Amino acid sequence: ECPLCLLPQPPEAFPTLASCRHRSCWGCLQQYLRLAVSESRVPVSCPHCPAALQPADVRRLLPEPALRDRYEEFLLRRLLVADPGTRWCPAPDCSYAVFAHGCAECPRLTCGREGCGTEFCYHCRQPWHPDGPCAPAPSLATPTAQLAQPEELAHGEALAQGGAEAEDIKVCPRCSAFIMKVNDGSCNRMNCTVCGCLFCWLCLREISDVHFLSPSGCTFWGKRPWSRTRRILWQLGMVLGAPMVISLAAGVAVPVITIGIPIYMGRKVLAGGPGSRRSSLSGCQQCLSVTSSVLLSLFVSPIITALTVGVGVPLMLTYVYGTVVLSLCR
Repeated sequence: ECPLCLLPQPPEAFPTLASCRHRSCWGCLQQYLRLAVSESRVPVSCPHCPAALQPADVRRLLPEPALRDRYEEFLLRRLLVADPGTRWCPAPDCSYAVFAHGCAECPRLTCGREGCGTEFCYHCRQPWHPDGPCAPAPSLATPTAQLAQPEELAHGEALAQGGAEAEDIKVCPRCSAFIMKVNDGSCNRMNCTVCGCLFCWLCLREISDVHFLSPSGCTFWGKRPWSRTRRILWQLGMVLGAPMVISLAAGVAVPVITIGIPIYMGRKVLAGGPGSRRSSLSGCQQCLSVTSSVLLSLFVSPIITALTVGVGVPLMLTYVYGTVVLSLCR
């Protein structure tokens, strides 16, 4: 039985994959790959686990030559976009890559594709502008979606001019591919499907795991960052109120952990695991088992409490009087 369509299939209907041991029928895998390549989710992972499918398996399973070519093109672009010296021709009908290593001093680049020859700037990646400064940032009206296909670019411009709000469509800070998100206050941690860049939807900067914990004003949920006044007031409140809040949290955590662990272990042992084993023990044996687990927990819980408070409190103080204070001074 195929785990995706839940239909019984003969053994020969399940192709083997070089990346993992999971099996699905030909029809389900082909449909899955069609959707993944059409949505530019390259490399393509296994439908059952995060393992990336091998290019040979993808080419073997994809029946359409156009999709195979598109998959290979996106795979190549994903590898090239990781190179900081690669620049893409900004011409609307060109997708030529230019290797521009050491061109910061002489930023005038020329596309080497036959019949194109477009000149553009190394720094802003826009058409060459000899008499003016670089553009501050790419906009939806300019052909800067280097990794998008021409039809995707036209679709993005139509959305920007038509049914979608301007703030619903932004560009990836690494590869400038168009990203569309409904600005409804949902999660602001975005992942570009073209280059794999993790960025913040609010500030359009590449992020780490602590971006939304830093006092930058960007929130994990929300439609816009906090204002400067609100951010400063929040930082001042954290600095002034941190000792009281941390002391209160530690004061609550100590008795809860110290008393809660023995109570939890006693109830768990009293409830027993399987009912048959609990019924096989006499009342005296059950009482002895509960008593021993509670006594053991009474010795262990102070150690857990000390580790929790001893590690958690310094980390919170370091964050408040380190990261927050530095941000406030800036």
